[in-house]
Amino acid sequence: MRILHLANHARDVGNGIVNVMVDLAVAQAAAGHEVAIASAECGFGELLAEAGVRHIVLAQRRPLALPLAVRELRRLTRAMAPGIVHAHMVSGALVGWLARRAGGAGYGLVTTVHNEFQRTSNLMRLGDRVVAVSGAVAASMIRRGIPARKTCVVRNGTIGAARLARLPACEMALAGPSIVTVSGLYARKGVLDLIAAFADVRRAVAGAQLYLVGNGPDRAACEQLARRLRVDDAVHLPGFVRDPRPWMRAADVFVLASHSEAFPLVLSEAREAGCAIVATAVGGVPEALEYGAAGLLVPAQRPRLLGEALAGLLRDSATLDHWRARAATGTAWLRVDRVQRDYAEIYGEIDGGRQAGRAAHPAADAGKEWVRHG
Repeated sequence: MRILHLANHARDVGNGIVNVMVDLAVAQAAAGHEVAIASAECGFGELLAEAGVRHIVLAQRRPLALPLAVRELRRLTRAMAPGIVHAHMVSGALVGWLARRAGGAGYGLVTTVHNEFQRTSNLMRLGDRVVAVSGAVAASMIRRGIPARKTCVVRNGTIGAARLARLPACEMALAGPSIVTVSGLYARKGVLDLIAAFADVRRAVAGAQLYLVGNGPDRAACEQLARRLRVDDAVHLPGFVRDPRPWMRAADVFVLASHSEAFPLVLSEAREAGCAIVATAVGGVPEALEYGAAGLLVPAQRPRLLGEALAGLLRDSATLDHWRARAATGTAWLRVDRVQRDYAEIYGEIDGGRQAGRAAHPAADAGKEWVRHG
């Protein structure tokens, strides 16, 4: 099958949407498909070239670029004749839909909702199938009016990703007891809650250290809060790292304190690393942790409860080891090749239906819901 992925960019900056797309495209090429990515900047050129994935420059985000993007995609799809165009961001969904209506190739259009909290994500309804990265996201989009009959669930997974496998192996040691999060430094990611929780941990666990791995606009607010709570000597902000797994392997506890999440890739990575995990019970997080079987779940925006869970693990080595083992158990469903197979099934349903002329009879699919249980 010929598959064309669309995104605003493909920069190697830790963007989860881009990482999912790149991992999927490389896995699809390995499975024998002809795959291309159309985006603006690309930071994965060497990886994509090695995998046989073509990158095509196509600016699509800026409003003034929209007519040009539609024209270019129309030309591209006529030349490439993809069976599937897969849009990972709202602009791609709109461009893909408009190009097909304007006389592009008769491809199937798949859209993936990675961040349903964005108001414009309702435009993902333009896809023939709307893929949510968790059951929670699917339920949210259905409540917002996307028909259940065209809604699918394909949960994310990073294990076995070529993107990570090609990074040089390294190990590190952290001062401890150590707590690590890998996250953008945004208030909505709960980083300020985590620092407040850590102030309680610091009083309960001698020598505890907190590492906030990532960058973002609220870095200064994090530093200010750590100083105000007098834990700035134990709160470390090393910035963005391309491969977070050495930090995870070195951690005593991995934590994710987000206020909202679709299906965070870091939990797949933390489970592969065998971390004991504490995370807030929001969005797709419970699904990633198998509803508490693979990690401790706490309410969001409750720093005191978060601090109690973290301190409890750090004070009890047997409990800590128990949750490390639980996190690492039963992770096969978090493999990238499973993600690739789930999408291949969805693509096949669309392409098969298109070839059979089902597009002229949408009522034939009424009431049917495609759900992929990872």
